[in-house]
Amino acid sequence: MEEIDRQILASLARDGRMSFTDLAKETGLSVSAVHQRVRRLQKRGVVKGFTAQLDSEQIGLPLTAFVSIKPIDPAAPDDAPDRLTGITAIEACHSVAGEESYILKVRVASPNALENLLQEIRAAANVATRTTVVLSTPWEGRPPPLTAQDA
Repeated sequence: MEEIDRQILASLARDGRMSFTDLAKETGLSVSAVHQRVRRLQKRGVVKGFTAQLDSEQIGLPLTAFVSIKPIDPAAPDDAPDRLTGITAIEACHSVAGEESYILKVRVASPNALENLLQEIRAAANVATRTTVVLSTPWEGRPPPLTAQDA
């Protein structure tokens, strides 16, 4: 990947709403050249989309937890992600090495809602769970180091 594309990606990772004009100023390219590069990065799947970052407390989901899951029957098919995809309280599903098979990031309204969600996860995927409740999040969503300046 070209360094100029890395600069564009680093800028967009910091501010996904950055205008093509501002991207052009930061990179020294013309607006049309930046637009073409961003389109190309989207077509290649490097840029998957642009999203809004929501304040989970303000939208009524102040409790974040990480739920580690492992199958109750080790011989069962490894289809937990498919079984859990419809549960909207699960924000992310990561396949991991170690004792558990997956770690889920969940956001819910209350401890009672978390308890209900854990029951739903166990029933839907036939898994055992281990839960870690997040007390606070000093930072989250840090963009990856894309340029020599970021590394």
